[in-house]
Amino acid sequence: MNLTDILKDFKNRRILIIGDLILDRYIWGKVSRISPEAPVPVVEVTDENFFLGGATNVANNIIALGGRATIVGVIGRDRAGDVLRELLEEKGVNCGIFEDSRPTTIKTRVIAHNQQVVRFDREDKDKVGGKTLKGLLGYIGDAIHEHDGVIISDYKKGVVSSELIREVLKISKPKNKFVAVDPKVGHFHCYKGVSLITPNLMEAAQGSGVEIKDEKSLLKAGRNLMSRLSCRAVLMTRGEEGMSLFEKGSVVHIPTVARKVYDVTGAGDTVIAAFTIAYASGATMEEAAVIANHAAGIVVGEVGTAVATPAKIMQSLKENTQIKSQKSKL
Repeated sequence: MNLTDILKDFKNRRILIIGDLILDRYIWGKVSRISPEAPVPVVEVTDENFFLGGATNVANNIIALGGRATIVGVIGRDRAGDVLRELLEEKGVNCGIFEDSRPTTIKTRVIAHNQQVVRFDREDKDKVGGKTLKGLLGYIGDAIHEHDGVIISDYKKGVVSSELIREVLKISKPKNKFVAVDPKVGHFHCYKGVSLITPNLMEAAQGSGVEIKDEKSLLKAGRNLMSRLSCRAVLMTRGEEGMSLFEKGSVVHIPTVARKVYDVTGAGDTVIAAFTIAYASGATMEEAAVIANHAAGIVVGEVGTAVATPAKIMQSLKENTQIKSQKSKL
């Protein structure tokens, strides 16, 4: 298949996303004085917006790419949970959401004159267990055969655990489902046996136990992760250096296509969404990584949590034909 055919096939794919559901809240305002009560700015609020965050932003990316998405996770019995459900329904995301006694994870950013003044988070990071975990696993077991790939979006807010991943793999493997993980530092021991992980450089260094400072240490980190986790591939995102795709016995370095970087918010969500839906659409690992690289280049060139579309990716592919990947033995 060529890349055009792969992009056209996105509309036929369904992706199951499992992970930490986060509501992103933005409070916009202006500052014209300092508080008389303490040496802090007084923000006069002018607007407020809510956006999909965490695993829900991965689902948002799948929808933008033309695919169909099902999200599985946990919210609280609160207003933030209601807002999150409403946003997902507006996007057309199928929901396997379970309510728990914990609050819905919400990140609130206060922004004045285009600068973030403060961020405050409301969350409970205790591991999900008991009836809630049983409900999640039951839903996943019923849903997985209807989907073409699985993404586990780990923000270390309690949903993703060794037990959950172990059960997901037990359900997925007989059906030969592709399972990709966007990892979090401190949880690498949970990911053994998954198909793909997509760490950034800092996460790759922590997960592999290798300080990445040059080409040699980069390759060592990739080898270590492949060996430790017994995964089929590692897609290491490297910022302005692009990406490196590690498979058994080989590595492909893919230069970035981003001309300007305005905002990296949500870029990791875009990478794993684009890679997984591309692979599910018949792409090779390398082709999927190239598509993910173009998708990431699009979103970092826009301010805020942005998304890529097949049309934008196709345009980027046409405009960047001079960019070539470099493959070598590992």
